[in-house]
Amino acid sequence: MKRKDMYYLLVCAMLCQPLYVFATENGTETSVQAEAQPGETADVGSLLEDLTAGADLFGAGTDMTDQDMPGTGTEEKEPVADGLGTDMEGQDTEAGDAEDLYADARTIEKDTGTTDGQEALAEGSGQDMEAPTSIRDIMGDPVGASLIVEAKRTEEEYAQAYEDAKNANWGYTNLGIANVDNNLNIRAIPGEDGRLVGKLPKDAACEVLDSDDEWAHIKSGEVEGYVSCEFLLTGLAAKHRAEELVSTIATVVTDILNVRAEANTDAEIITSIPNGEELEVVESEGDWIRVYLDDEEVFVAAEYVQVDAKLDTAITMTELLYGQGVSDVRVDLCQYAKEFLGNPYVWGGTSLTNGADCSGYVLSIFKKYGVTLPHSSRAQANYGTTIKLSEAQPGDLIFYGKGQTINHVAIYIGNGQVIHASSPKTGIRISNASYRTPLKVVRILQV
Repeated sequence: MKRKDMYYLLVCAMLCQPLYVFATENGTETSVQAEAQPGETADVGSLLEDLTAGADLFGAGTDMTDQDMPGTGTEEKEPVADGLGTDMEGQDTEAGDAEDLYADARTIEKDTGTTDGQEALAEGSGQDMEAPTSIRDIMGDPVGASLIVEAKRTEEEYAQAYEDAKNANWGYTNLGIANVDNNLNIRAIPGEDGRLVGKLPKDAACEVLDSDDEWAHIKSGEVEGYVSCEFLLTGLAAKHRAEELVSTIATVVTDILNVRAEANTDAEIITSIPNGEELEVVESEGDWIRVYLDDEEVFVAAEYVQVDAKLDTAITMTELLYGQGVSDVRVDLCQYAKEFLGNPYVWGGTSLTNGADCSGYVLSIFKKYGVTLPHSSRAQANYGTTIKLSEAQPGDLIFYGKGQTINHVAIYIGNGQVIHASSPKTGIRISNASYRTPLKVVRILQV
């Protein structure tokens, strides 16, 4: 009899009838005294033989060393998730996460021809259970390590179960959410004197790689560095916040995707979007996906996009820096514009803090630099000097439209990026300058 079998048998025996088990440390002497009638002596051998009925169901046939048994080994072992609300690194998780993972991973083939409260024996036994005849009958379905012994999934299926569980956290295994009003600085080293390597916008997500009481080592998008733990939600708090923030995103998977006013190929083409650009999904309508294009609802063909649930990620310093030869005024204007990143979009608004629409945002930024602009993107396009997109410098304006009619404006900030008040959902954000087809580029600043 194998060591693991004996453990299960002794537990079962103590549950079934009074037993007193004494075993020496080296295992050379074991006496078992069972409750017997007066004048009778308990036959320990026959008692254990009765209890071993069905022991092969527990995977007997592989001998186990002390290191294989829980709590007896000296080697460091990976913990097995058991639904107790703690993940592999000790961070708090929802109690059901681990249970869901293993419930998804286990597949125990059963003969379901029994009545409620009865279970068939393990596959291949050929017997239906009508009365307790084995340890399994008494103890019920195995749990913990014995559950894994019985699982019949392949290595690939285990890997898929893990991915499914990870995707329950939107691709993060140890999720963090920026709990700030604007942006959370990401530094190269843990300390306020560390070099800035990126920004984690309000409510953006990251993978927490490690942390202490003060600093967390994170990775978000293309940025890896350190942020202050004071401004980072983790554990259940992060997951609950993420559930409120997650968006369904359609990513373009073709070279150029037409965006249409209605869900059919005869409808007007509003603009075209390049491969890799993302659009927020409103809803799926069969072969078409209704998406937001800034503050408009438009349609794209479902076959040319990949739809996923996503959280916002960090902004790299490359997205925040400028090319050489750019005037101080232009750099200062763009830097000022970025101070309001993440602030709300409000149609008709001009407040940089409480809410502005696209043209209201632009006119308020330029007002600080002595430039007066009208509150209309179409009207703003008639100011300044028209230039080519290839000539654009930080501080120039890029206009977009519906067909050939201008209805949106953004500020070019260099490195192929624009900042704009996009929509009520996203607020003020940074996008690729080609996130939709530009119609016009205008230079307002002549410095």
